[in-house]
Amino acid sequence: MKIQDNKLNTFALIRELKSPANMVFACALMQRMLPNYQLFARTTNFGDEHTAQSILNLVWEWCMSPKNKFNSEVQLEKLEEIIPDVDNFDVFAVYPALDFCMALSSVIMSFSNQGEHSAVTVAKLSQGSVEAYILASADKELENSEIKQDPLMQYEIDTQVSLLTYCQENKITKEMVKELRADLMATKMSNLGIEIE
Repeated sequence: MKIQDNKLNTFALIRELKSPANMVFACALMQRMLPNYQLFARTTNFGDEHTAQSILNLVWEWCMSPKNKFNSEVQLEKLEEIIPDVDNFDVFAVYPALDFCMALSSVIMSFSNQGEHSAVTVAKLSQGSVEAYILASADKELENSEIKQDPLMQYEIDTQVSLLTYCQENKITKEMVKELRADLMATKMSNLGIEIE
């Protein structure tokens, strides 16, 4: 129960992040989700991992210079072309790939409607991807408590808390965002533990 309480508290704290800290947090989580999309695109020859990365790069760039304009309509159109339909694929990889696209879509739309809660949506989608992966990998039905105690879920929650603290305690500067992004890209590890070269 304690982990569940912590998770709820984390979402509440994420919701309190102001712009651009909320966008930096969301970008950090999406960078960890991106390898899932890349793997899906490579194994199914669907979509375009370069388009996915380039749209995410534009959001990162906005975080570095929030006074820049962001054309959400154009980026949404580009994203819509590479979103997979789960009914067209019989591989599990389609689900985390779709979660990444939904996360990116939520953040892009927040530019036009000034929504402050896209970071919470991204956090929930990232945890949802991990939960689905744990359930799909298990050889038996799992209780909620077992899912929460799985090392991959613990790592996901710890990472979100760590990123949240980082965004709360540090002034959002171009250098700070560049450093965070570089660290995440160097890791090359997704929230599901998938590594992409």
